[in-house]
Amino acid sequence: MMEAKLDRTKVPGRKQQRELARRKLQARRQGLVLLTCFLAAAAVVVTVLLSPKLESGAGMAIQFDYLSLPMLGSADAPVKIVEFGDFKCPSCRYFSEKIKPRLMQDYIDQGIVSFYFINHTIIGPDSFAAAMAGQSIYHQNQAEFWKFYNAIYTNQGDERVEWAKPDFLVELARNEKLQVDYDKLRQDIESEAFADEVIAQNEKAEKLITGTPTLFINGKKFVDFTNYAALQSEITKAMKSTG
Repeated sequence: MMEAKLDRTKVPGRKQQRELARRKLQARRQGLVLLTCFLAAAAVVVTVLLSPKLESGAGMAIQFDYLSLPMLGSADAPVKIVEFGDFKCPSCRYFSEKIKPRLMQDYIDQGIVSFYFINHTIIGPDSFAAAMAGQSIYHQNQAEFWKFYNAIYTNQGDERVEWAKPDFLVELARNEKLQVDYDKLRQDIESEAFADEVIAQNEKAEKLITGTPTLFINGKKFVDFTNYAALQSEITKAMKSTG
């Protein structure tokens, strides 16, 4: 009997494997994403707060590798908030412009909260490109990530249009005078240099959430992102539980 041999020409390379994984994630999400984004955007417009949204549930809090994520504030802060977001998501823009500045003033600047960001690229193909830009900037100069975060939401285009392309993303970094290598930034976006990181973040998100933005407060899910009073209440509870 002849021994079966592996045809190496049919084994996908690393870049092909990343693309297959990304397409698989996108296919699983496609039906849910449109409905989720529509409902989230509607919630922002009408600010309908229907029910308590903290989902602590039974069992242990979700664990995050905080040291590998972009961070605002002090690493020693007793309360850690993680945002899952998509740079093309209108509701994420609302959070970044209306809620996060209040968190900065009331908690982050006071050393009470440290704030982190994880990509969940659910809107369109260029969501992935925007995430590549964010990861490249983060790895080049961590302090500049949050300037990019603010700038891309301020300049966010229509979610139905592919606008987060390399030319736009590099020009945005130039206009904001981000202290990074712009040629490397373009190269990282076009080569998808940090695809493995973003795919891993997407896979984690797939297990935990159904839409963006979703927050985790010391590992406990919180999705009522328009309700600042409820967010404050949960931060207070988290502070007491760590005291």
